[in-house]
Amino acid sequence: MVRSTEEVSSNAYANGLVQSTNGSLEEKVGELRQLLGKVEGDPLRIVGVGAGAWGSVFLALLQDAYGSSRDMVQIRIWRRTGRSVDRATAEHLFEVINSREDVLRRLIRRCAYLKYVEARLGDRTLSADEILKDGFCLNMIDTPLCPLKVVTNLQEAVWDADVVINGLPSTETFEVFQEISKYWKERITAPVIISLAKGIEAELEPEPRIITPTQMINRATGVHVENILYLGGPNIASEIYNKEYANARICGSEKWRKPLARFLRQPHFIVWDNGDLVTHEVMGGLKNVYAIGAGMVAALTNESATSKSVYFAHCTSEMIFITHLLAEEPEKLAGPLLADTYVTLLKGRNAWYGQKLAKGELNLDMGDSIKGKGMIQGVSATKAFYELLSQPDLNVLHPNENKHVAPVELCPILKTLYKILISREMSTQAILQALRDETLNDPRERIEIAQSHAFYRASLLGQ
Repeated sequence: MVRSTEEVSSNAYANGLVQSTNGSLEEKVGELRQLLGKVEGDPLRIVGVGAGAWGSVFLALLQDAYGSSRDMVQIRIWRRTGRSVDRATAEHLFEVINSREDVLRRLIRRCAYLKYVEARLGDRTLSADEILKDGFCLNMIDTPLCPLKVVTNLQEAVWDADVVINGLPSTETFEVFQEISKYWKERITAPVIISLAKGIEAELEPEPRIITPTQMINRATGVHVENILYLGGPNIASEIYNKEYANARICGSEKWRKPLARFLRQPHFIVWDNGDLVTHEVMGGLKNVYAIGAGMVAALTNESATSKSVYFAHCTSEMIFITHLLAEEPEKLAGPLLADTYVTLLKGRNAWYGQKLAKGELNLDMGDSIKGKGMIQGVSATKAFYELLSQPDLNVLHPNENKHVAPVELCPILKTLYKILISREMSTQAILQALRDETLNDPRERIEIAQSHAFYRASLLGQ
């Protein structure tokens, strides 16, 4: 068995288990099995729900690490049937396969190569679930993964799962987990659920609040919040699978987050843990909003470093302002929030989407689920944050006009993005006009306002 080379101090857990974090894979699996009450001969069952780029990579990482111990761990992933691979994608996939000798040999050995030849020639139509079994995610064709066990029947996938990984967009999470709850009615023990989703929705009645994917899962299934966790970080899925150094935080109850951090940690993928689940989850959605604007600015200014830095100053000041409304101790979020924002602006799908809109290569009528990229979470998050921060009962004092205004009035970038993406009152050019508006407050002032007032509204996160 391969042993981890990482060196992390040992942790003492509330249930009395004390083990070193640089233990063998058997020790990591054994600890989690013991917490879940697994008996000898009954493998730990890990199931991914949703097969987007990050969800597929996450399951592939676990398959690479633990897949050789099928008597102890079984890993599978669910995705819907019916999604076909078009001819152009099939041709590109064929090029990727032939450029990677290891992948080519693997497919030939599995007698799977011929179907890709036929698809390239137009003699066969491949499906997304079919190619995922061979290690190809439709949203990330250029990064071949390891072969995965794919299940297309949701009940078959989840009914006996011990650990469920939510790789769905926030817009689909409640509906799918409501369906899953039907298959868990006879369960004696609840599974542990880790959500990877970086998107949020807004609920305005009976009072304004943000609804996160972990809260949606709790509502849909009745699984106790102690068993639902969030994992996020400044990560680009393809780079993580190619073993670029990365880190993430798993947030939730101490009972599960610490042993899961050990279980998930790999030499190139360091997982820390944190107890503040909802706030980290919300911040993961917030940066997607501003990443779309960053992509627009980059495209409209021909990648001007000066313009992008001006945008960064304004958008981060708005994010800090919003964080002070949502978090009791916002300073603790500064590092993770900025790191996640930075990587998303550099290479994330939301920034890519903003660029394509500004260049006219995409339009809003195409929707926010884009071929080859998946769901653009920043679009629905823009709507959610705008609607939430527009509520008059959240009013704050405007620094110049000496009157109370809705918080969104102090967030001109968020307002502009809403008018571009949601109400469609403005073109993408408006993002530059927002930066050039000479009435725009110095970003420093917005931060000072947030820091000098008792802004925190616990009700916004349902606290």
